[in-house]
Amino acid sequence: MSVFDKVEKSLKERGYTVKTFATGAEAAAYLDRELDGVSIGIGGSATVRDLGLYELLEKHNTVYWHWQQDANTARAQAMTADVYLSSANALAETGEIVNMDGNCNRVAGTLFGHKKVCFLIGRNKLVPSYEEAVWRVRNVASPKRAQQMNAKTPCAAKADRCYDCKSPGRICRGLVTLLGPSMAMENEVLLIDEDLGL
Repeated sequence: MSVFDKVEKSLKERGYTVKTFATGAEAAAYLDRELDGVSIGIGGSATVRDLGLYELLEKHNTVYWHWQQDANTARAQAMTADVYLSSANALAETGEIVNMDGNCNRVAGTLFGHKKVCFLIGRNKLVPSYEEAVWRVRNVASPKRAQQMNAKTPCAAKADRCYDCKSPGRICRGLVTLLGPSMAMENEVLLIDEDLGL
C-alpha cells in the first residue's frame, strides 16, 4: 500500500490528473519529457529548486523564475506562461491543496491564466485533514520559510509556529485553498515519495 493511495483517490474524485513517482528524479524526468518548446512559469518553490527543474527545462523551453532572473520581470512573465509549476505547503488526504504566499504571485499562478498547472508535492506535505493542512501551512512551512528569508518576524526567530503577527516583513499574506482544479486550465498533481521542500 502506498502512502498516497487515499489522497490519489481523493484528488482524482475532485477532477485532478494525478501521477505518482518513487523519486524526485523520476518526476523531473517526466516533466523534462512532457514539457518541450513551451513557456513555463515557476512559483517560489524549494521543491522545484531541489529537483533542478529550472536548469533541466530551460534547455528546451522558455522558463521564467524570479529566483533566477530579475524578480519583478520574471514574476510578471510567469503569470502568462503556458505552464505553471508550483508545489504546495500542504496537501490533505481529503484532496485540498493549501498554499500561503507573501507576494501572492505563486498562489495567483495556480488559479488562472495558463494552459496547465503542475503541482509537485513531496510526501512530507501530506496530512490527514484540511484542518491539519491549514495548521501545517501556518505553523510549519511558513515559519521555516520566514527563517530562511531572514524575515523580521516573530516566527522567524525559532521557526516554531505562527504568531499571527502584523509585522511589515510578514511573508504570510495570502492563504489559498484549492477545493478542486480550476475549470479554465488543465491541472496535474505529481505526488513524489520523498521529502521535498518545507
